[in-house]
Amino acid sequence: MSTRRLTGSANDPHIRRRYRAEKRFKAYCIGAVGIAFAIIVAFFTDIISQGYTAFWQHQVQVTLEYNDRSARLGQFALDSDMRDIASRGATRSIPLEMEDNPDLMGTTDQRWVPVKAEIDQYLKHGHDLPAELRQQVDALADSGRIQSAFNTRFFTTGDSKLPELAGIFSAAVGTLYVLGITLVFAFPIGVMSAIYLEEFAPDNKLTQTIEVNINNLAAVPSIIFGLLGLALFINFFGVPRSSALAGGLTLGLMTLPIIIISTRAALRAVPDPIRQGAFAMGCSRWQVVRDHVLPSSLPGILTGTIIGLAQAMGETAPLIIVGMIAYIPEAPSGIFESATVLPAQVFTWASEPQQAYVEKTAAGIMVLLAVLLTLNATAVFMRRKFERRW
Repeated sequence: MSTRRLTGSANDPHIRRRYRAEKRFKAYCIGAVGIAFAIIVAFFTDIISQGYTAFWQHQVQVTLEYNDRSARLGQFALDSDMRDIASRGATRSIPLEMEDNPDLMGTTDQRWVPVKAEIDQYLKHGHDLPAELRQQVDALADSGRIQSAFNTRFFTTGDSKLPELAGIFSAAVGTLYVLGITLVFAFPIGVMSAIYLEEFAPDNKLTQTIEVNINNLAAVPSIIFGLLGLALFINFFGVPRSSALAGGLTLGLMTLPIIIISTRAALRAVPDPIRQGAFAMGCSRWQVVRDHVLPSSLPGILTGTIIGLAQAMGETAPLIIVGMIAYIPEAPSGIFESATVLPAQVFTWASEPQQAYVEKTAAGIMVLLAVLLTLNATAVFMRRKFERRW
């Protein structure tokens, strides 16, 4: 009798429909994962294919003549036929060199300098050039006077109006300043706020209202924090506009809810028997938190903080509001000077019309993604290494 019931139930049309529905749902899930993976692959393929060429640059060998004309304008140190090929920025510092070292007058020097952006694009991608200039460039390349080299300037120089000289160094320094200020401002306030709400605050209407507002702040659009930073730090406290201090404090406001929520979750994950055992040994509530709860929850707190910093690093909208979208050719030497960050630098390059900035934009995105992936990988590593299972 039981065998018949089992056989009959397996052949039941309702059960077969449920099985088919289950298989369809599983196929839909697999398809969704496949689509997401394909989008990610397409995104990285497109960015890498456009940006990897920015990591090398063509250079031309020129002879520089230090004379009266080049002392006034560096371009005159080049032969007339090389002025259409070599970057204008390569000879910009010659008058200062001659002023610092008068013995250069009347001498010559051979060096490798970057070619102009349009010539670099012709050599890399075959973009169009005037026929006469194209023949001249081809002749120099055939004679070995034009070569390709790793583009160190991309990592050692700041922004420039000349695409061939533009780099990310000033933006990288500004990013370090901003993230440092964000961490110093948001981490202690966020952790202490979470400790109070989770371990000390009474459960009443006030604390419930605070908790609801903190959760809501985590979902507020980032540009709202930019407006808050503009009104609070720049207009009220007088923090210099476009400075790393203004950007760091603004991003600190945006990161605070993330740190508070993640810290409360880490504190809540510590089992109550640890607290009860400490109370049984005569510890005060502060001693329980300081010596037992906080050390046990520290890995989760640090993980949430790193993820919050990674999210802040990728933000552009609030920094545009506080003026950190400015043209910054030199790296800032302090937190009160004008600065920019990597996302804002990428945004600036993306709005430029020259073709050479397209690969600069993609290369900047690659660097930014590498840093963000490193931060997230660090968070995952710390969680797995220091996480305690109760």
